[in-house]
Parts: sequence; C-alpha cells; structure tokens
Amino acid sequence: MAKYSEEFKIKLVTEYLNGNLGYKSLAKKYNMPSQTPIQDWVRAYKTKGIEGLKRRKMKEAYSVQFKMDTIQFMIETGASFQETAEQFSLNNPSLIHRWMKIFNEQGIEGLKPRLKGRASMSKNTNKQKKKEEKKSTREEELIRENELLRLENAYLKKLRAFRENPNAFHEKHKQRWHSNSKKRDSD
Repeated sequence: MAKYSEEFKIKLVTEYLNGNLGYKSLAKKYNMPSQTPIQDWVRAYKTKGIEGLKRRKMKEAYSVQFKMDTIQFMIETGASFQETAEQFSLNNPSLIHRWMKIFNEQGIEGLKPRLKGRASMSKNTNKQKKKEEKKSTREEELIRENELLRLENAYLKKLRAFRENPNAFHEKHKQRWHSNSKKRDSD
C-alpha cells in the first residue's frame, strides 16, 4: 500500500469537504488506484481532526482486555467495524476485523501479544528456556488453563445473554459504554 504524506491527505480531504469533487473524481485526478483511502481520510478527519490524518510513529500494543472490550462492544451493539473503531478511537477498522477473526479461530489465547523478531542463537538462552520449562509445574499449567477457561466462559455467558435479549442487555450496558467514551473524550 502506498504511503501518502500528511500534507497530501489534508489537501484531498479539504478539497472533498469544499465540495469541488467526489471521492471517485479525486482518486482519478490524483492517479490513485482506489477511492477508499480518501473515504478513510475524510472519516478520520471528521472524527479526530488533523490528528486522524497523521501517521503513527510506532505501532501501538493493545492489551488483551482492550481487544476483548472492542469485540464485545461490537457484538453487543451490532456496530460496524468502522463505528467500533470510532468508539474506541482507533484509526484502522481492519484491526478490529483481524482481532475478531483471531478470537473466533484461537480464542483469548490468540489475542495475546507475541514476541517479535528472530530467536537468539546463543546456547545460553536455550539452556535458560529449558530451565524455565522445567520450572513450570503441572499445577501452574492447570491454573493457567483454568483461568483462560473462566475468561472464555464469562464471555460466552455474556454473548448468550445478549442473543436471548439484545435490547435489555444493551440498555444494561449502555451507561457503561457512554461513561467510558466520556472518559476518553476528556483525556
């Protein structure tokens, strides 16, 4: 995917908002293969202003709880990926789609961050890994597995309750979502 400068994005967004041209015409005018990035930029600008158009310097790491909250919000409210991204101040709705897909395939365990990069070739680290593996007793493994099953069970109970009566479940949690979004707005 091509990287566009902040100035270029602002130029196209203002040109679109001034009403001179539509998405398709702008894409054609600036030799862009698709109108989708322009639509995303306009949407980001409308929700976050110029900050929404800036490129992030570093990838942000999100907690498992944050990922579960976004997935749960989307399921409970029936919001689209875009609406959910706006609710949680995320630039990229496809990120939520990826989390949802991983959760459906691997459960909560799949949402945990993984180590990046290549493993060390040092002999010392291999010895350390073996020692760490030995330290992890069967009891610790069972406790960990139990914890994951509890989390998954709680999530499935909420999902079942929502499917049985979506309106009541939504009203019950509506206040919490609004208070969370107000907190984010004041930050």
